[in-house]
Amino acid sequence: MSDVPTITLNNNVEMPQLGFGVFQVPPQDTEHVVSVALEAGYRSIDTAAAYHNEKGVGKAIVSSGLPRDEIFVTTKLWNADHGYDRALRAFDASARRLGLDIVDLYLIHWPVPSADRYVETWKALEKLAADGRVRAIGVSNFGAEHLRRLLAETATVPTVNQIELHPYFPQTELRALHAEHGIATEAWSPLGQGTVLSDATIIRLADRYGVTPAQLVLRWHLQLGNIVIPKSANPTRIRQNRDIFSFELSDQDIAAITALDTGRRIGADPATFALT
Repeated sequence: MSDVPTITLNNNVEMPQLGFGVFQVPPQDTEHVVSVALEAGYRSIDTAAAYHNEKGVGKAIVSSGLPRDEIFVTTKLWNADHGYDRALRAFDASARRLGLDIVDLYLIHWPVPSADRYVETWKALEKLAADGRVRAIGVSNFGAEHLRRLLAETATVPTVNQIELHPYFPQTELRALHAEHGIATEAWSPLGQGTVLSDATIIRLADRYGVTPAQLVLRWHLQLGNIVIPKSANPTRIRQNRDIFSFELSDQDIAAITALDTGRRIGADPATFALT
């Protein structure tokens, strides 16, 4: 039995709180890297059409020999595929690349507000859920204004919003909005692309707990209630990032890490990002 806790999404689907991300993992390396993660005990894999490595994820799942229902798979709809019919076709293509009949979680990758099609796109995801093609639907990089519009104009509350979130950008206000509406918070770039690992406070606390800076930050995420998907291609770090259940941070130390907030993003601003 896995020691990774699960988060019960607002449609009662259980999602592992710790998963493995494959952003920027080269397609030719993905099968091997995901296989290492599955061997290390990860049971949630996060990919996207835009990563161009869904095929490798699917191959790793098959080669693992694990039952399909033991692996939670997330993929995402890219910006160029907004719109009802295009979104349905894009999902079909992702499912084929993954080699899966059913995807556990399907996300709109970015809201692309300049195109003004994310509400229409969301209705396509609602159909996929109604048809049993996906177990849960959610969004990624949606700001408060985008979420509020979905809540006002559609029938389904997103199960998840996957957002940039790390000690330098803890997204306190957006997490509060998620909690108000039963939306799970999932953190991408949970280590701030490594920038937070050299922070003096992080290093001091990691030394106190006898863990690596990455383990400390990932534990902070878990205790905040975030779903977290660290990415690494290094087998040692993959295993270390999985080994975060033998210690617990004090409330005071959680607050000290959260207080590192700079208010600055590392990634793109969802209000303006529209790359297709």
